[in-house]
Amino acid sequence: MTDSQLPYAQGVSADLARILFGAHAEQLHEPWRRLFNGHHFAFKEDLSRQERMTLSYERLRLINEAAADPVSLAFDVEQMAAMTEWAGVVDAGMATIATIHWNLHIGSLLDHDPGGRDLSPYARMESIGTFLCTELDHGNDAAALETTATFDPATSGFILDTPSPGACKWMPNTSGTGGGKAAVVAARLVVDDVDHGVFLFLSPLTDNVGRHYPGVEVRPLPPTASAPVDHCATSFHRVRLPYEAMLQGEHGRLSRDGRFTSTLGNPRKRFLQSVRRVHAGKLCMSAYSLGVTRHALAVAMQHSHRRLTSGMTTGRKVSLIEHRSHHAPLLAATATTYAATLLHREVIQQWVSSTEADREETERLAAVAKAWITWQARSIMTECRERCGAQGLLLSNGIAFQLAANEGTITAEGDNRVIWVKAAGEMLMGGFTPAPPADVPAAGRALDEAHYLQSLLADVERIWHGRARSRLRNGRRGDPLARWNGAVTPALQLVEAHVHRLAAQALLDAVDEASDPTTQEILSLLHRLFALRHVKAHSGDLLADGHMTPEQVHQLPDAEEAVTEALVPYALQLTEGFATLEGVMASHPMLHTPEPADELVPA
Repeated sequence: MTDSQLPYAQGVSADLARILFGAHAEQLHEPWRRLFNGHHFAFKEDLSRQERMTLSYERLRLINEAAADPVSLAFDVEQMAAMTEWAGVVDAGMATIATIHWNLHIGSLLDHDPGGRDLSPYARMESIGTFLCTELDHGNDAAALETTATFDPATSGFILDTPSPGACKWMPNTSGTGGGKAAVVAARLVVDDVDHGVFLFLSPLTDNVGRHYPGVEVRPLPPTASAPVDHCATSFHRVRLPYEAMLQGEHGRLSRDGRFTSTLGNPRKRFLQSVRRVHAGKLCMSAYSLGVTRHALAVAMQHSHRRLTSGMTTGRKVSLIEHRSHHAPLLAATATTYAATLLHREVIQQWVSSTEADREETERLAAVAKAWITWQARSIMTECRERCGAQGLLLSNGIAFQLAANEGTITAEGDNRVIWVKAAGEMLMGGFTPAPPADVPAAGRALDEAHYLQSLLADVERIWHGRARSRLRNGRRGDPLARWNGAVTPALQLVEAHVHRLAAQALLDAVDEASDPTTQEILSLLHRLFALRHVKAHSGDLLADGHMTPEQVHQLPDAEEAVTEALVPYALQLTEGFATLEGVMASHPMLHTPEPADELVPA
């Protein structure tokens, strides 16, 4: 990504953009950035929900046309994440159905013996893919879902059936909107009354004009508060599928005469292998949240520089950004957004370079990061919306719509709290070893020392790890739920401390990548602000365990104030480094109309 490609980002801003988007940004991000900056993706006012959903599917086809090889896109996690990062800013519904189509649907087909399967209808967009796993009665316990695919020895095919109302597939985009659709359906493989566990089956849903095939029952669900997508409750009534419908692999194969073989003896492991694409989906959900968060911050930051308000003396007006009550939360949000973006880049790189041996750790990292990033996005976009006042409520100003849609990312591809509980259990059971305490006494350290701040973040990890392990050891014997209930609260604190340390380290590592001394200083300040805020939240524990001195604890508020003040002159450059879609920014009314002056200082 070069200065010529970012005409509004020069010098320090361009250097920040290069660091945020990486050395291959021109190939990875810039094509999507150009596509979504075009007029086809401009925000449209006054559309009905149905019109907005229809438009999202029309735009999905534009993505398909822009992709050099639409089917292979599902192979490339970096490309899918980059696409989602920019797509969410212009159309949250389109971004949602795009990740379902390419990652969950086509990706699942490619992951399961794709040889001989004709995927050309997807390349031509004659069929849109969707993914049906979660059921009304089985969400986070999806391994216990009820839908069945019963082997029929007479035809070597399968009979797909929904045995109860609670087994309907819950909230997939299975309406007739968008034209022809096919689904990858998670169902229990039953052969001669033997349940072999959950596998995936490819089933047609609608013809090319959106009419559902016999046996496919689809009930539209009421509108959600998140992205406008055609969510439905979907049931199957003895739908016959051919032998080729089963997505097979080493984790489970069925011969045409009904003989089942698997390299995995555990049905739960077979299920997890079948739905492995959900883990890659977490990377896409994080990417969506990062893209819309950076855009919201850029909008709020521009607004804060042009909106005038009281300067505390009669007749004097100043921009909002000059008030500490306004710029402090925005700069804290900016530091978090830089840390989150750089963490996501590292998680992606670990994902693409991972091997079978470290797959479990990589998937856990992707899950932990997804939950933290999507939660941070909610918090930051809410702050941005408030800093823009009533104008922030207008959908056309690029914050409120995306904020609501972000709620979907918090639940999609694994409910945040649940995947953190799983990660917490794994970290306590040997999946994590805390770093030892620093050798240098706290009295010899300073709060502007980056490596001291990192060691304090590691100390917070160790403290919560020790508490959780102690609770687990001393819990009620003979009652596993009671023991876990006693340990889960500090265990979740461990996960939070862990992701904070990793994000801070990613931000600190970026300092050395800067080519400009000013950029290095800005990134160092961002790291200090991000780390200080987390250290402050745990200063009592750090003091009690001797990792901080009383004097340092007293210094924390002033240290945070000082670094905030030092960052104010760079506030606009920081968000210019987000390389936002300039055409979209130009369309936001509040950034391009005369601003009246407020009489009161914002809270």
